[in-house]
Amino acid sequence: MTQLQQLAERVERLLLRHEELQRTNALLLRQLESLGAERDSLKSRLSAARTRIDHLIDKLPQQAAQDAAQGDSSPSSDQRSGS
Repeated sequence: MTQLQQLAERVERLLLRHEELQRTNALLLRQLESLGAERDSLKSRLSAARTRIDHLIDKLPQQAAQDAAQGDSSPSSDQRSGS
């Protein structure tokens, strides 16, 4: 086998490896895009959940104050007083 043939075979192997790496890179890029979209979706859902929780927390003191102003006549107060 001549040096030229050895070189040609090595170039062929390098070309095959290059094509394989290009396919792998393309696959990884698609996965990266997918995971980025999933991350963005989860961040959005987390933000919405935080907003809902903050809204509920804001309502809690108002509800307690309203209950106290009404004489706390809810059924749960009857249970606490032992009636």
